[in-house]
Amino acid sequence: MTSNVLLKVRTFMKQYKLPLQAVIITNHDQHSSEYLAERDRILKYVSGFSGSAGTAIITDKDAKLWTDGRYFLQANREMDSSWSLMKVGVFGTLSEGTWLTKNLASGSYVGSDPKLMPYSVWSNLEKELSSSGIKLIPIEDYMDQIWLDRPPLVSNPIKVLDIKYAGVTSSAKIGLITKAMKEKSVDCLVLSALDDISWLLNLRGDDIAYNPVFFSFLVIRPNGLHLFVDDKKLTNDVKIEFDKENLGVSILPYGEIYNFLRDIKDRAEKVWLCRSANQLIYSIIPENKRLCECSPVSLLKAIKNETEVKGMVSAHIKDGVALCRYFHWLENTIMDVPITEISAAKVLEQFRKEEEGYVGPSFPTISSSGPNAAIIHYIPDKHSDRHLVLNEIYLCDSGAQYLDGTTDVTRTVHFSTPSEFERECFTRVVKGVIALASTKFPYGIKGNCLDSFARKALWEVGLDYKHGTGHGIGSYLFVHEGPMGISWRPFPDDPGLQPNMFLSDEPGYYHDGEFGIRIENIVQIISAKTMYNMPVNEKGFLTFDTITLCPIQIKFLNTALLNDFEITFINSYHKKVFDTIGPLLLKRGLTDVHKWLEKETAEIKI
Repeated sequence: MTSNVLLKVRTFMKQYKLPLQAVIITNHDQHSSEYLAERDRILKYVSGFSGSAGTAIITDKDAKLWTDGRYFLQANREMDSSWSLMKVGVFGTLSEGTWLTKNLASGSYVGSDPKLMPYSVWSNLEKELSSSGIKLIPIEDYMDQIWLDRPPLVSNPIKVLDIKYAGVTSSAKIGLITKAMKEKSVDCLVLSALDDISWLLNLRGDDIAYNPVFFSFLVIRPNGLHLFVDDKKLTNDVKIEFDKENLGVSILPYGEIYNFLRDIKDRAEKVWLCRSANQLIYSIIPENKRLCECSPVSLLKAIKNETEVKGMVSAHIKDGVALCRYFHWLENTIMDVPITEISAAKVLEQFRKEEEGYVGPSFPTISSSGPNAAIIHYIPDKHSDRHLVLNEIYLCDSGAQYLDGTTDVTRTVHFSTPSEFERECFTRVVKGVIALASTKFPYGIKGNCLDSFARKALWEVGLDYKHGTGHGIGSYLFVHEGPMGISWRPFPDDPGLQPNMFLSDEPGYYHDGEFGIRIENIVQIISAKTMYNMPVNEKGFLTFDTITLCPIQIKFLNTALLNDFEITFINSYHKKVFDTIGPLLLKRGLTDVHKWLEKETAEIKI
């Protein structure tokens, strides 16, 4: 029960120097990370909700949690009766700011930790509240007074990423960044996104589960780099790398970033602050000295260099071997041995561990059977773990971190005979995958312009899904990477789709309480050949190349719903899977898996 925690929060609100009428709790750390270290999972501690997206508001009477359609079922399952769910995106649901203006009197004070709220969110909320006479005030680190047994900040060693995986030296990357700074006439760049820092310095860490990053801030100035990090994390290899690259890095304590910015704010002419930076960072720098734009590192990181491209392809080939072994094992074991969602996920991880360069999962495996598959971001635990059975759909969304790339893949299968409705839903999801993967589009088009391609086959019969269609993916970094993506909502920093960006293609359909279906492939943006090749701009047209290599279950399809182009696409994709993965299976003596793969990739007759 969360009632004791709510009592602590409400007691703090009454005793604060300015009595608070409400507290806002976000699901962020100081770096606006999606995945959090246990220390930063404040929303889970307060509400019980463990999803990656959510905001809570606590008043003396109410406890409300806002989250989107990916998490409606999960939130209802995880929260107790002390909490009410506010369904973002559902008609009639008030936004956080609107709810506060309708429920608090003018003159009220609302508190939140400025380290744990992005500036853009704080700024918009502050304007909305002030129009009703409500003041949003910063309450730094207040949770330390409430969460007394809060886990400590982790301090795991930092490792150097070999140039054979990084492709470009850190000094060369920093040269590109300083050039961008000169073009923008700024003399200070503040980086707070952990993947930006890891990528730029060719370092990787282990401070957040599934994410090879380390807690740090980085400030780039004309006189060098200032890295704010626990110096105990720095191995000799890291120090040698800094010296070899002649980076001129000064090491300062992690928590000193805010005092450092206070010290330089008057001396710096113009400071580049990324949109994802937290409110406290922004509040320190005078408004007339800020350049508020997308991080220059973010775009460089999103467009993979030649080495990273090869690494991503290699990682997905290795992952394809593990996936084929896994689904072969499932089909041949389910009738003889009890398999649960958790035990199945462990087998998949074991297969991946046998692949060269495997580091670990890239996120908790969504191993979901029957009604659990309808929970979009379901993670099995000891209370929810179900057995896989022949007459239910099984959805597995999983990914891996390899030294040369990050993977993310979803397959949905049925071990017996699906219903006609299930087959139709599955087929329409696959039609969406094909429609997006095969589309051609002008260089630089925004990702939201492509979202409806993946939904069209579902929309035709009144079906849809409550999540985006595609996200960027890192190279041995975050499994969800910006600044671009594919969704009905525009991405504020989307630079336009460009060659060698990698994204997911993952439409789905979820029938509450019964089943869920999703197919997810990773695609690389490549140049497209068109009949007339009359570009809207000088850079021509683009398309996608699917690099995920795992069969789509043929027996689940209703081929009567597929046109000739779609059948040809599936056949071509399956030939690529068989031609790439098949020889690797034979090389390892996995003849049974090879026979299974041959069956699963058999040509569909037109």
